[in-house]
Amino acid sequence: MFDFDIIYLFYILIGISAAMFAEGAYLLFFNTSSYRKNINRRLRVMEDKPDRESVLVQLRRERGLTSGGDYRLPLINLNQLLLQSGLSIGFGRLLMFIAIGVAGSFAGIMMFSGKLSHAVLAALFCGLVLPVMVLRFLRGRRQKKFGAQFPDAIDIIVRSLRAGHPVPVAITMVAKEMPDPVGTEFGIAIDEITYGAALETAMRNLYFRVGSDDLPLFVTAVAIQGSTGGNLGEILENLSTVIRMRFKMRRKIRGLAAEGRASAMILSSLPIGMFLVIWFLVPDFYASVWQYNITKIALALAACWMAVGNFIMYRLVNFKV
Repeated sequence: MFDFDIIYLFYILIGISAAMFAEGAYLLFFNTSSYRKNINRRLRVMEDKPDRESVLVQLRRERGLTSGGDYRLPLINLNQLLLQSGLSIGFGRLLMFIAIGVAGSFAGIMMFSGKLSHAVLAALFCGLVLPVMVLRFLRGRRQKKFGAQFPDAIDIIVRSLRAGHPVPVAITMVAKEMPDPVGTEFGIAIDEITYGAALETAMRNLYFRVGSDDLPLFVTAVAIQGSTGGNLGEILENLSTVIRMRFKMRRKIRGLAAEGRASAMILSSLPIGMFLVIWFLVPDFYASVWQYNITKIALALAACWMAVGNFIMYRLVNFKV
């Protein structure tokens, strides 16, 4: 179906090797930034902008918020997905990348197939479906990373409270010592507290920016201690233990479900793999029937049915604890 010369694959591998060599040379000789600057995004911004208010405004705008911390888009779910994904390129650059992807997919399909309907479908997929899928993937990965770092952040707060520091100072220690995403998120929270927000409000804004399942417990503990008093250090120490046990349970369940995930990946990739093997070994096997519409309809139905099966298998081996 496509006439692909093997020499182009050789050129692609040479280009990838050159790019990896250049990256290695940069990391070895030119990456002389300090440890403080590499901890998290907020500290990197503070290197150029010592004014904390301008730092807070820049971090908010990078995450798709206004300078006051409100949603910029009228679509709340989309704005929240962009916020929780952790992208720091800004809403304008994101729209530019989406537009480039739409134009590139449309031009590429028109160049290879020449059919307007296929090009329009590819452009709609790259403009509507693919960005949401990428943002959901980034959000899930960021929430997992935040959940792995969160118990250590709570331990820093507990040690700071036991040393006699108030809660804002303890949160500041987390913002200075922890890497992203915990460091930047707690840094934004402490900047909001500095410029007039209540402690409970800043913690709730932290939950809205991250969306982790463990954060409501922390927010509730801080809110109860602020209204009724109590030993916050002891409460947070117990909370850290509970979160670690939940994290351990998730890893254990993931290990037990590893066989099911492997079976799902093998069953999903087997038809595609056999199709590609037959296509490369016997190019004329599908050439005699590829021009008929019934072939394309049958393949589309098979892909939809396989997608339903993949969704069922995904739900069987992935569940929350």
